Amino acid sequence: MASSVAGPRAPQTVADIPPTLTGAVLDWYEICARDLPWRDRRVSPWAVLVSEIMLQQTPVNRVLPVWHAWLDRWPTAPALAAEPAGEAVRMWGRLGYPRRALRLHQTATAVTELHGGRIPDELDQLLKLPGVGTYTARAVAAFAFRQRHAVIDVNVRRFVGRAVSGRDDQRTTTSRRDLELVESLLPDDPQTAARASAAFMELGALVCIARTPRCDACPVRQKCAWLRMGSPPADGPSRRPQGYAGTDRQVRGRLLAVLRESDGPVHQDSLDAVWDEPAQRNRALGGLVDDGLAVMVAPGVYALPGDPAIGD
Repeated sequence: MASSVAGPRAPQTVADIPPTLTGAVLDWYEICARDLPWRDRRVSPWAVLVSEIMLQQTPVNRVLPVWHAWLDRWPTAPALAAEPAGEAVRMWGRLGYPRRALRLHQTATAVTELHGGRIPDELDQLLKLPGVGTYTARAVAAFAFRQRHAVIDVNVRRFVGRAVSGRDDQRTTTSRRDLELVESLLPDDPQTAARASAAFMELGALVCIARTPRCDACPVRQKCAWLRMGSPPADGPSRRPQGYAGTDRQVRGRLLAVLRESDGPVHQDSLDAVWDEPAQRNRALGGLVDDGLAVMVAPGVYALPGDPAIGD
């Protein structure tokens, strides 16, 4: 009878995880981490929160100038809360997904009214802030307050999925099991754990990237379950980048640019000039109003929310 040889397997339990994996990532991070301003231990929790909201679905190089400008104008949550929401949308510029600006304004208002202008340092209190979800709350707790929490974005999920579980994880949702697995990789010391959370994220962003991972530069390549298993492809259909040209998103962006660049209310004629397809243009404009990014102040006249030129 021919003998069978079992193929490589991925770790099945926490006990199977190589004990030096996290240490190797931390050593790599000490040398290779990018010098990003929100990682400076002197920055405020508010500055960290702003960075986390801005970095959602947006590259670092686009966030940097807006983050600096935002903090120069509104160095604290109460400073932003004191101004109309429309000013946050205007200041957001072309960063994309402008509803994040409204969420930040709502968060600043809640922090001012409920927490005396200080970002709360307890996870359950962070989760109660408007516009702050599981990822953002855990990221602020870890990176602003140096607490021990599993922080999982797409980069962390991909790195841990490959290195520990042996699969190319393309999911965008986080389960309780995911949180438990990542937390099991964190050192017991809260400060070191927070640094490990940042290191996992950085390695996923710079080395363990989605399409062409730089495995030769990876500090845990000798321990990586995915490499041992022959780098199997991701389960399910691959996600393709969403197009932009000709979409409602592009039309919304053009309409919002007209409102941002105006000192006051804008007549319909100025908005009509940015897109020549009436049905799509009206649909995009209606979406901006529904999302609270624009208000109709008179028939055929629009402005950013809370524009001082039109009153409250």
